[in-house]
Amino acid sequence: MYRLLIADDEALEREGLELLIHRMLPGMFQIAHADNGRRAIEQAEEFRPHIIMMDINMPGIQGLQAIREIKSLLPDTKFILVTAYDFFAYAKEAVSLGVKEYIVKPAGREQISSTLSQLIDELERDKSKRTEELHLRDKVSQLHPLVENELSLLFMVDQVLDADEMQLSDWLDFPLDEGCAVVVAFPKQIYTLDKKKLYETFRSFAKTYGISCIVSSLIDLHMAIFIRNDTGETSWKPGIKSFGEKLCSLSERQFQVPITVGIGSVQSGADGWRKSYFEAVFASDVDRHIGEVCDFEEVVQGPGSNTPERPVSSDEQAHSEDQRSYVISALQRIREQREQQTITVIDKAKQYIMLHFTEELSLEETAEHVHLNPHYFSKVFKQQVGATFIDYLTGLRIDKAKQLIASADELALKEVCFEVGYKDPNYFSRVFKRVTGVTPTEYRSQAK
Repeated sequence: MYRLLIADDEALEREGLELLIHRMLPGMFQIAHADNGRRAIEQAEEFRPHIIMMDINMPGIQGLQAIREIKSLLPDTKFILVTAYDFFAYAKEAVSLGVKEYIVKPAGREQISSTLSQLIDELERDKSKRTEELHLRDKVSQLHPLVENELSLLFMVDQVLDADEMQLSDWLDFPLDEGCAVVVAFPKQIYTLDKKKLYETFRSFAKTYGISCIVSSLIDLHMAIFIRNDTGETSWKPGIKSFGEKLCSLSERQFQVPITVGIGSVQSGADGWRKSYFEAVFASDVDRHIGEVCDFEEVVQGPGSNTPERPVSSDEQAHSEDQRSYVISALQRIREQREQQTITVIDKAKQYIMLHFTEELSLEETAEHVHLNPHYFSKVFKQQVGATFIDYLTGLRIDKAKQLIASADELALKEVCFEVGYKDPNYFSRVFKRVTGVTPTEYRSQAK
């Protein structure tokens, strides 16, 4: 049922219109009255009508003035001007207010019915449009974390090169002008926790903290938060350390887990953000700094860094240079270790697949086995193996099927289907033909 407000200073006009509308469009409207412009504004605030029939000439606040006030409160409300005068004298101002419908007194019942029906159709279209927009916004909001994760991976893993950093940053409205990486390093005890809850808690905190950032997924024992300087200030970075301290408190409070937070240097561009990430990884070394927030630049400078009160001695300068050399070497080792760890993890995943490919095996299960986020695992698996997870799994199954079909035992094709991990013989046959170019039956006849 729609809400309709009739604003007219003549009681007989209001009552006559209400009676006619209930007869012509039964059950369509809940109707309220106003006898002047001021009362129309008050009723609009309380009643929130979908449609208002407004008399132009009323005592006090005139009809067009009332429409202007109501329009600022209820921009989606539809208006019908009711006048005993020549409408064209008011047309220009009415059009500027978005009023398209008018009725000249005395109006016929068909005109009133037709005008209201037309506005009801408009309201229905508006409602459908809003529903579609909300649905689209909901889909985009679900997609946003995935795109953030994709851009984060490009900073975190040099090998993942099948996407464009600038394209993703544009989509996210996250320019890569100036910022730094923050890495949260967790202890191994998080393997026993709900990782989804852990990720969502930290992401939600970062997103509501008042910083412009993108957040990676939880990758093994690390999570990265890339923070952009959108303040326009040069002294914004000290606030990042406070953010890191609050992350430590959050982890202790919510999960009773001590974490280490590493902060990289301020950089710009995709290569710069990647450099900041590896610096943050180095600074977040859990074994050396558990429960602390460590800024990479402070780690490099060390305790004997220069201050306005005290100059740097030659010994301290040499010590600082030694630290810098150590850090550069350590960063290179971290990159190499990450590469080697990736290769080792993929080998472990392939072994797991070999043991279970004849069962109902999913990418998520395999990723869980090697303690990696499924999205990250999928990307790295394809890069290292040269095939997607499902194509690799399918290849193993079809190779096994070919062996069984060609064997002397001559299992029924249905049995072969079940032996290699498929539940539907028809689907198995389609996959077999797509991979080999022939059906299982044709392959069996060729193998004899």
